[in-house]
Amino acid sequence: MTRVHDLFKYSVLPLCVAACSAGDGRAAPSDRCDRGDGGITLPAGFCASVFADEVGVARHLVVTPAGDVYVALEDASRSSATTTHVRGANGRGGMIALRDTNADGRADIRLRFGDASHSGMALQSPWLYSSSVTSVLRYRLAPGSLAPVGAPDTIVTGFPDGGHSSRSLALDESGNLFVNIGSDTNACWSSGTPGGPRGLDPCQELDMRAGIWRFDPKRLHQVVDVSQRYATGIRNAVGLAWSPSLRALYATQHGRDGLHQSYPKLYSVEKSNDTPSEELMKVEAGDDYGWPYCYHDRVLGRRVLAPEYGGDGNKAGRCADKKLPVLAFPGHWGPDGLLFYRGTQFPARYRNGVFITFHGSWNRIGGQEGYKVVFVPFAQGAPADSTETFADGFAGGHMDPGRARYRPVGVAEGPDGSLYISDDQRGRIWRVIYIGKN
Repeated sequence: MTRVHDLFKYSVLPLCVAACSAGDGRAAPSDRCDRGDGGITLPAGFCASVFADEVGVARHLVVTPAGDVYVALEDASRSSATTTHVRGANGRGGMIALRDTNADGRADIRLRFGDASHSGMALQSPWLYSSSVTSVLRYRLAPGSLAPVGAPDTIVTGFPDGGHSSRSLALDESGNLFVNIGSDTNACWSSGTPGGPRGLDPCQELDMRAGIWRFDPKRLHQVVDVSQRYATGIRNAVGLAWSPSLRALYATQHGRDGLHQSYPKLYSVEKSNDTPSEELMKVEAGDDYGWPYCYHDRVLGRRVLAPEYGGDGNKAGRCADKKLPVLAFPGHWGPDGLLFYRGTQFPARYRNGVFITFHGSWNRIGGQEGYKVVFVPFAQGAPADSTETFADGFAGGHMDPGRARYRPVGVAEGPDGSLYISDDQRGRIWRVIYIGKN
């Protein structure tokens, strides 16, 4: 039975006094933000508050219609954020619920529950779904109650442990639950040779990993197997979201690593730094994106045969018919969070566009990149050719995972159209609002 514990209130130092009030005891919009926007930069007209700080290794999050925020927490001892600064009791896994009782943009009630390492979150009232490394659980939420009611139900078990451990979740309106099961390895290597590692062919990981699985969220005690696989050849889809307006599932893929390090005769440092692409994908039943046999090259605009399987950095071979992304980003940025914005608080151009959090690279040679939130406008069901940085400055001047101040992960929308962003480096949660260009 899950344990509910650590219910406490804490005081928040106000940024202004009663003169800043909106007149009804609640803070005016501009007073619901922090000076310096909590250490990040935003476009003109936007501002941010630190909704909560030091919550743990914060991964994905959801916001209920009442405005309560639920955050999945990884166990720091096994976190995919290997450089996290979260330590001690705060570094244990589980989930944390956050409530702002006075609408000042800052949570003043926290409730922590559960103790497994969690990563994925999805909400379909009254049910809150959360994933550990090996299972998906379902919690019942009751109106007015921050704590879940009773013990959780087990929806799915049997996910493989080890390797990429993020089990990102998404729900559609037709009664489907989608789960990412990332690969165990970088490129399904079998052994090293003088010319570089060779890949297993066939790659047996694909039977249980490196894809997206589909389940019935109402059925209890399902056990994962290959029959429930929805799409394959996806190395690690940490970002996973359903678009209600497009009625389609989208995912972001973390591309493979080590092209120059393993095959220096085929790939320069510069090429390896930018390749493979990080991908935004529209995922449909039966899709095959090619991993580990293929990767995407955004300069060539197509999939390329991996060197482990006889590729030379250019030829397509067996990859010619593998599905392409709808948008490609520079290599190794680490796209973790994905959200289609549906609110009306932000200017109209943001509606139905997508926000992507980039956790930040760790293995580029000569300098790391990412560590920001990007916005991609959508029009007529397709992303724009150009993207724009929406939130930046997370790294705090140290663009590397060991010294970065924050690393963005999850992104969620509140009932009023506010945007929430999580960080797994120090456990910060931001709330971003639009106040207009004054």
